[in-house]
Amino acid sequence: MTNSEAIERFQAYIESERHYSEHTLTSYRTDIATLEEFLKREQFGQLVHVTSRIARFYVATLHEQYTPKSIARKISSVRTFYGFLQDEELIKENPFQDIDLPKQARQLPKFIYPDEIQSLFDSIDTSTVLGRRNYLILEFLYGTGVRVGELVAIKLNDIDYFQDLVLIHGKGSKDRYVPLHARLIEELTDYVLTTRKDLLKKNESKHLFLNHRGAPISARGVRMIVHKILIDSGESLNLSPHTLRHTFATHLLNNGADLRSVQELLGHESLSSTQIYTKVSKEKLKDSYLKAHPRAKRK
Repeated sequence: MTNSEAIERFQAYIESERHYSEHTLTSYRTDIATLEEFLKREQFGQLVHVTSRIARFYVATLHEQYTPKSIARKISSVRTFYGFLQDEELIKENPFQDIDLPKQARQLPKFIYPDEIQSLFDSIDTSTVLGRRNYLILEFLYGTGVRVGELVAIKLNDIDYFQDLVLIHGKGSKDRYVPLHARLIEELTDYVLTTRKDLLKKNESKHLFLNHRGAPISARGVRMIVHKILIDSGESLNLSPHTLRHTFATHLLNNGADLRSVQELLGHESLSSTQIYTKVSKEKLKDSYLKAHPRAKRK
């Protein structure tokens, strides 16, 4: 089987059966292409001819070019690829099955403080149509913790005004409901009844958030809006839509929310994905301890 045939069958599988996002599909294609280039350079033949010895040699060369995080992703991608080929009985063994992922320091997610969040809201000119839309986008990202891709996919009928919930279409076609607080519901209602109609003009769209032309807003468009809000606020922050997701989770845990609830709200499949936020929340505990314990006070 040629490389092209193997890749096409794998791509059809992860696209039609696994329903992976375009971003994930691109990552798999890139990682498999890196292995292809290595095999061609070293004259090792087709993808289906890779042995465990070749796999170890390949991983050793990755350390010369990539960070541990990137290496781990590339190994994981090709391991999944070869797992598929094995399931399809195109190969006998997965050459990457026993390859260990490189150890890497797990970075704490970045978040911003409540007063910094407030300065972002205060910087938005809500006297304009785009300003009111941008205000709601910021409120929605911080108020629900959704990913930017999930935000732009929300449609009007995903909002349940009776139960104050929004249906979020998450990764891998996994839907979840996220509650909407009273202020967000109020601003959302006003946006749908007035601002969104001004943006829509004579167009037709079922999507909640629109761009200035009345079409569904893109993920790139949301990132540009968040960047503009940051610039207008004058804050020297490292801000992105994902930072607001981290901030949402951290603030919930700092104010007493349990880990399981935050896991559900974020749409994390594994609790371990959410547990990293507890390391951030411990900073609040440490600060309280240092201020309160008599032996901790400096003389």
